[in-house]
Amino acid sequence: MKYTLAFDIYGTLINTAGVVEMLEEMIGEKAKIFSESWRSKQLEYSFRRGLMKQYEDFSVCTKDALDYCNRLFGTDLTESQKSELMNQYKVLPAFPDVEEGLQKLKNANHKLYAFSNGSKEAIKQLLSNANLTDYFNGIVSVEDVQIFKPNPNTYEHFMHETGSQKSNTWLISSNPFDVIGSIAYGFRSVWVQRNPKIIFDPWTSDSHGVIEPSTIVDSLTDLSSTLDKQE
Repeated sequence: MKYTLAFDIYGTLINTAGVVEMLEEMIGEKAKIFSESWRSKQLEYSFRRGLMKQYEDFSVCTKDALDYCNRLFGTDLTESQKSELMNQYKVLPAFPDVEEGLQKLKNANHKLYAFSNGSKEAIKQLLSNANLTDYFNGIVSVEDVQIFKPNPNTYEHFMHETGSQKSNTWLISSNPFDVIGSIAYGFRSVWVQRNPKIIFDPWTSDSHGVIEPSTIVDSLTDLSSTLDKQE
């Protein structure tokens, strides 16, 4: 069966830890924990803005989170250094398994879409820099609906933009919040668990019971064969 696949970008296809090398040059041994906190706070700020109904571009969440971590860790980054880091975020690398995994899915004639909290322009630049553009049928950004995933309106927007149906759509993400949100909406979802130490959030609701990934892969290279086994 051929599916419509909604690929999350940040943390799933594109490695947000790609800023660590630059951070190491700037702040030394604090770089790894700084990067992890930056990513965590970036997501928190997007969730907060969603709840407040005060949408801003995802890059604003990223910049505010950077400023927070700079204060938290006392790293005294200059405005010039922060600009360099924000620019680095625009050209982050893909994970090593991504290109081969996407090629297999493309060869199997699935429809592939980039689906992100980032702006369409930011995602275009990331995919172009990572040489991934040609694998996708299109890009769907939440900027059109002015709310962030996992709000159900974002998944509704994806269906509208792609002409897909819930029964035929899979979300592919390394982010548990996105997997949970998409399943609650009615998609099936693949959790990409590259690190076996990462834990999937326990999530229970009255309407859905316990929400777990429809399936789990540890590499995108396994995704095509995994989907072949689905009904």
